[in-house]
Amino acid sequence: MQLGMVGLGRMGANMTRRLVRGGHQVVVSDLSADAVKHLAGEGAVGSSSLEDLVSKLTPPRAAWVMVPAGGPTEQTVQKLAQAMQAGDTIIDGGNSYFKDDVRRANQSKEKGIHYVDVGTSGGVWGLERGYCMMIGGPKEAVQRLDPIFKTLAPGRGDIPRTPGREKLGGTAEDGYIHCGRSGSGHFVKMVHNGIEYGPMQAYAEGFDIFKNATSTELPSELRYDLNLADIAEVWRRGSVVSSWLLDLTAMALAENPTLSEYEGYVQDSGEGRWTIQAAIDEAVPADVLSAALYVRFRSRQQHTFAEKMLSAMRQKFGGHVETVAKAKKSA
Repeated sequence: MQLGMVGLGRMGANMTRRLVRGGHQVVVSDLSADAVKHLAGEGAVGSSSLEDLVSKLTPPRAAWVMVPAGGPTEQTVQKLAQAMQAGDTIIDGGNSYFKDDVRRANQSKEKGIHYVDVGTSGGVWGLERGYCMMIGGPKEAVQRLDPIFKTLAPGRGDIPRTPGREKLGGTAEDGYIHCGRSGSGHFVKMVHNGIEYGPMQAYAEGFDIFKNATSTELPSELRYDLNLADIAEVWRRGSVVSSWLLDLTAMALAENPTLSEYEGYVQDSGEGRWTIQAAIDEAVPADVLSAALYVRFRSRQQHTFAEKMLSAMRQKFGGHVETVAKAKKSA
């Protein structure tokens, strides 16, 4: 299948590579001519502008937007809508606010253009592992794009089937689902990212307790000098708290048990705030997620080992670099 990919950052570039390897033709566009040239050298088709990208796609066209949420996504979607025609599809695979999706979908519908929102999880590991996708938008457009989603998704792999799942059908076991109407894909991804804050915070606090088990405030017979890297590793193997986040924690601790390269300044990507706002709108108590979000705010004023661990996990799964650490490196 043919697809346009706008935005060749960490995820956009690797998604392009996965699609090309899967036999699809991908026309690419980016503000960096070098990024376009590099991907063209790996089998993609380069373009010099959004208009050029659209001209190289055969109707009915489909263009996937993978640029930062907010202004960049808004501008890109509007430009594509001007260049595309009825029957074409615009896909927003970034971390947009679901209410913006609803507005853009309505605007696109007036021109006969389909708008599909895809909450995409996979980070810097997606090229090999695949991308978990939560999709919103009109059924006919989503079904037409199924070959793209199937290639990007992880597939069933060797994960054991959930008992009773064989009666349900669908694509969830393959790593992607059509959640429903416009905005639903990003709504589900928003809550996914909000939930992510909770287990990350729990791991971070637990390992902070381990680190401080040598405190001189404790009686000497109750002090423990614990090997944090070994604890993370043994928990990966048969423990009820094992997870991919714990895998990344173990990796970070094996590389540097003190996490000294992390400042402890923890960003929030926006979805955590939106999740809490949705909880408020729905009058749903979200105690853990709210507390985890506020810890990230606090981390910008004071830094603990727990916050260094949060930074380490964010860097491992998404390639995120803290603002303060980045500034110190360039100073």
